[in-house]
Amino acid sequence: MTSGGAVPHGERADLLQTLDKHRGFLRHTVRDLTDEQAALRTTVSELCLGGLIKHVSGTEARWMRFVVGGAEAMRAEPGGRADWQAQFRMAEGETLAGLLAGYERVAAETDALVASLPDLDRVHALPQAPWFEPGAVWSVRRVLLHVIAETAQHAGHADIIREALDGAKTMG
Repeated sequence: MTSGGAVPHGERADLLQTLDKHRGFLRHTVRDLTDEQAALRTTVSELCLGGLIKHVSGTEARWMRFVVGGAEAMRAEPGGRADWQAQFRMAEGETLAGLLAGYERVAAETDALVASLPDLDRVHALPQAPWFEPGAVWSVRRVLLHVIAETAQHAGHADIIREALDGAKTMG
């Protein structure tokens, strides 16, 4: 889970272990795939397995920027967000191995950040968006629960896509 520094315990460890479990399900789902397979869409949506890795990685990184700097830091998207759908697809030149390595870096950064925070009660106002209640604030704890839910949801999507691709299942 964490590399170097303090090892979390209690609630913090429970949250990080749960997040890591769902990250593991997602990574397991893409095992033994070629880049071409990882880029294939098996449903009518934009989702492909490599794109899901990219999306979940970017989402986790964005929420950790929120934890540190609030809504403004979350909006400071590296490379911009001009094409929302692009985060769900593998771009030319992207590889599954590269996307997985990026996801591992994000996971390590998240784990180290959460381990270093003084507490999980620190709050920031959410960005203004139609899907957030106006004036709502989220604690670090709430953000972690959201990232866990997002990761678990997309691990389920990945399982469906993988099964449609070649019959492989994450579990069972």
